Amino acid sequence: MEMLKIKQWLGVASVALAAATVALPAQADELSDIIKRGELRVAVQTSGPLMSFMDKSGKRTGLAVEVAKRMADDLGVKLVLQDYEWKGLLPALLSGKADMVAADMTPTPQRAAQVLFSLPMFYADTVAVVPKDSPYKTYQELDKAGVTVGALGASTYAEVGKKMLPKATLKEFSGGSAPVGQALSSGRLDAGIMSLSTANQFLVDFGNLRVLEGVMVREPLAFAVGPNAFRLKFWLDNWQTLKTADNTLPEQVRYWYSTDWKKDH
Repeated sequence: MEMLKIKQWLGVASVALAAATVALPAQADELSDIIKRGELRVAVQTSGPLMSFMDKSGKRTGLAVEVAKRMADDLGVKLVLQDYEWKGLLPALLSGKADMVAADMTPTPQRAAQVLFSLPMFYADTVAVVPKDSPYKTYQELDKAGVTVGALGASTYAEVGKKMLPKATLKEFSGGSAPVGQALSSGRLDAGIMSLSTANQFLVDFGNLRVLEGVMVREPLAFAVGPNAFRLKFWLDNWQTLKTADNTLPEQVRYWYSTDWKKDH
């Protein structure tokens, strides 16, 4: 009798479990949605050489853009680029307009609390740049009253300026790093804070700038996806690992971090 009751209970439990399994809603999967849609929607900076910019022929290119293109090709989907100012990149991702942000973005604790980041795609040394005739030799000398330092607004470069040069006056710019270089070259800033790769481009572009001694900070730079896009995040990590192993990604980084791309674009 007792055995019969146990079998009846197990039968009822099995039916209930099966019903619950059928009733479970399908979980949203961003990676499957991308493949089904046939499009990878990527938010990039409107103007942020060398990561994203319009070249001489009017074509959008740059390190982050070209990496995103290879990702889309490997997924077998079309790449759809969405242009935003720096401050608009994460809002575009969080609103669902974009599937991914491809930029030189540092995965800070504050940002990582909002979105998921891939493994680092690149690294950046943050340096200070001054006009050639500047009296300063090291970035530490900039930390005093009366010195005006420029950086891209809402960026980690601006945060580095606030933290490491608290006595100086920080001026934040929009529209990418180009306005910082222009202000430096025209004498409207005493110094600018940016990545070493960007600084190297400015040395060529403007001709009257130099990099101060000392690396202020070395930062990992990653791509961002939505807060629940776990499969897409794992796919990016796998892609980064494979493309690092076969030297595809390091080769791209070397090309864009040099000044060689200027001859082609």
